[in-house]
Amino acid sequence: MKYTTILVVDDSVTIRAMLEVLLEQDKSLRIVGIASDAEETFQLLRETDPDVVTLDVAMPGMDGMAVLERIMKEEPRPVIMLSSLMREGDPMRVEAELKGAAGCFNKSRMVSQSRELIDMIKEVAYSRGHRGDIPRLPLSAMGR
Repeated sequence: MKYTTILVVDDSVTIRAMLEVLLEQDKSLRIVGIASDAEETFQLLRETDPDVVTLDVAMPGMDGMAVLERIMKEEPRPVIMLSSLMREGDPMRVEAELKGAAGCFNKSRMVSQSRELIDMIKEVAYSRGHRGDIPRLPLSAMGR
């Protein structure tokens, strides 16, 4: 069985733990790394080469948008931005897409809509694996 590998990036230990529990519900997903800041993120990207990155927007030091830009420049792959600010019509969602995010998800809905998050991760990983590029979901699919 081929697994979809994921690097989880969030400065909150609570959110990292929640993501770990939620994503492990699906046996086709494997978390290969958990990072709390930009430095750890880039180290783990090189070491684990994940299929998908979930990335918090608000982090100390280099914020998620700056990390996203660097990932797209140095280690391109699908990135799903996570933030409680990712609401319909929010300019941050548009900015994230313009910087290369494959999708955005509202963190406050992670538990109630965990299936949607898992489906989004699988969709962007599948698209990358079969098209060889970095997929971008339409804005209407972002922030479910």
